[in-house]
Amino acid sequence: MTKTITFFDTTLRDGEQTPNVSLTNEQKFAIAGALDKLGIDVIEAGFPASSRGELAATKSIARAGLRPTICGLARVLKPDIDACLDADVGLIHIFASTSDVQLEHSMKKTREEVYDLSIEAVDYVKQHGMQCLFSAMDATRTDLGFLRYICKGVESAGADIINIPDTVGVMAPSKMYDLIAGIRAVIAVPIDVHCHNDFGLAVANSLSAVEAGANQVQVTVNGLGERAGNADLAQTVMSLQSIFGLTTHINTEHLLETSRLVERFTKINLPPMAPVVGENAFSHESGIHSRGVIECADTFEPGIMTPEMVGQRRRLVAGKHAGRHAVREMLRDASFSITEAQLTDIMNRVKDLGDQGRRVTDIDLYTIAEAVTNDVSEPTIMLDELSVMTGNRMTPTATIKATVHGRTKVGARVGVGPVDAAINAVHAVLGSSGLQLKTFRIDAISGGTDALADVIVGVEDAKGHLVSARAARNDIVVASVEAMISAINRLELRDSEDH
Repeated sequence: MTKTITFFDTTLRDGEQTPNVSLTNEQKFAIAGALDKLGIDVIEAGFPASSRGELAATKSIARAGLRPTICGLARVLKPDIDACLDADVGLIHIFASTSDVQLEHSMKKTREEVYDLSIEAVDYVKQHGMQCLFSAMDATRTDLGFLRYICKGVESAGADIINIPDTVGVMAPSKMYDLIAGIRAVIAVPIDVHCHNDFGLAVANSLSAVEAGANQVQVTVNGLGERAGNADLAQTVMSLQSIFGLTTHINTEHLLETSRLVERFTKINLPPMAPVVGENAFSHESGIHSRGVIECADTFEPGIMTPEMVGQRRRLVAGKHAGRHAVREMLRDASFSITEAQLTDIMNRVKDLGDQGRRVTDIDLYTIAEAVTNDVSEPTIMLDELSVMTGNRMTPTATIKATVHGRTKVGARVGVGPVDAAINAVHAVLGSSGLQLKTFRIDAISGGTDALADVIVGVEDAKGHLVSARAARNDIVVASVEAMISAINRLELRDSEDH
């Protein structure tokens, strides 16, 4: 295959239908901008007829001057189509149920009634000079003869592209191939697919559809969507480009940042082992694996997909499975000079922590190494005092007094909560440092309202060096600040040793 596959992103429509997800208009606009930067071909901005807010959000995105085609969703009803026209979209996506179960229990219409409504809707869209995408909802459970009949009908009426959705995620990849090949044999317009992930096969079914002749794939960032979600954007893109060798318009180096933006807005956290953009996607702890990637990354990574291609970095992780080569490499990168005997001591301590069920962070490893080598440097920043004011009628405000390079400094900042205010106050004390808090996690490691909070942070400096640190306290705010300061001190130490 040599064709270029286009990507239709429905994060702002189907993705927002994820249970407990609701995006503000400002967040939708920011996501649309990120999708534009990513190189998405079509953005489904919303369902304009569903509410005034949805109409307004879709219209603002459509008028933003973004490069992708902006699409609005509509039923095969003129008022829905009129709402899309009012929203100034460039593509109208109309849909109608075609499976018998949905015709009987959802639309409550016959096949011929739905056929006629669909033809009329396509004709109405084309009368207004608009691009039209038609979706046969629940296509994979639709009688094949009727599916072909309605696809040929809407093509004759002027549909520019036809979508074959696996609405409830029941297809096997081999069956998806056969279905798309059968539809491809009777229509000439481009075929689009929209696969749901109820059995974890959304990406696989999308790939099989492309193999069979589909031209466009509908996806969501982080696989968001109804029930178990939709085909994941990053996984589908990288599979098509790296495994199938196909061309897309996606700027893959922005996949990670787009994923993190949507993760932050939706508060749906990716599991660490998520492919492509997960925290562990290019992380190695096992001694055999770590030694291999140090010598040649292709030994235990795909090779055809590198971390740099998707905006990631390769990470070696300390833990009870870590090998000497990996730990030595991590310490060398942090400017530690150690003997073989010292390395053995460090390895034993790291494995002891791992055997206790603890996650061994970078700062744990560096602290162990400093203790073993007696190389304890004076910290850049030491916390002297921390106070936080918050309440139901008060903007959370934090004040920090700290010793920075031997000088006492005081900083105060507000935030959306006490932890955010305290972290902002740390930045105020440091001034313009170029440091960014990249990851933040809190785990309660004991029961009750006085639970001990284990805070783990990842902090990156302006040079791209990333370290993690942790602190455990009964006070979440104090633990957060201590973890942040520990990471900053480690980065400052590394920078001074580099010079």
